[in-house]
Amino acid sequence: MGTDVVWTGRPDKHRAIVRAANLVFGRDGFARATVDAIAREAGVSKKTIYNHFDDKAALFRLAALEATHELSDAIALLADRHLRKILDLERDLIDFGVDRVQAIFNAPEEHAAIARTVRAEVKHLPREVVDAWLEAGPVRSQRDIAAHFLAMRERGLLDFEDADKAAAYYTLLSFTPIAERTFLGALPIGDEEIQQMVAEGVRMFLRLYGAETN
Repeated sequence: MGTDVVWTGRPDKHRAIVRAANLVFGRDGFARATVDAIAREAGVSKKTIYNHFDDKAALFRLAALEATHELSDAIALLADRHLRKILDLERDLIDFGVDRVQAIFNAPEEHAAIARTVRAEVKHLPREVVDAWLEAGPVRSQRDIAAHFLAMRERGLLDFEDADKAAAYYTLLSFTPIAERTFLGALPIGDEEIQQMVAEGVRMFLRLYGAETN
């Protein structure tokens, strides 16, 4: 399977195929989805898809990566907005956490569906596809947060030895409980409850990594 796809056709057809792939993979899962179903959803021929993709896994890879790149870009902008200039450490960490939850949950449903598909069918997906999705999504976001945390440590706001580990714990405490409770946004949750859960997670995080002040 080719690891990279260079699209040489019409942009509108490309968008239609990627959107259709997201919808079908999100609805049917990787194992049950068919290229025929994606072609019908996109309004193109099966031959058109195979002109650009070696197989179903290559199509899934492109659909998953485009979705996660868009979301990672949005989260990076939020991190830059909330975590670059720290005025109130606890408040800024909470605000970023809430906005990150909202960005993920308010993304197009097919984006979340693809993420759920990756997690549910990881054993059926080629390892290079899973690794590429992780690198473009969760790993990239953790790396972005870790970079901001390093700057906070330089300012004496946080105290840790491993920035990546600190970023992972921040996510574990302020995002993961909400993601698990809602099945990554599939079940509704109120804004007030999101705020409360993120705040609780941030306070636990600061008990672990907050710098002591005199």
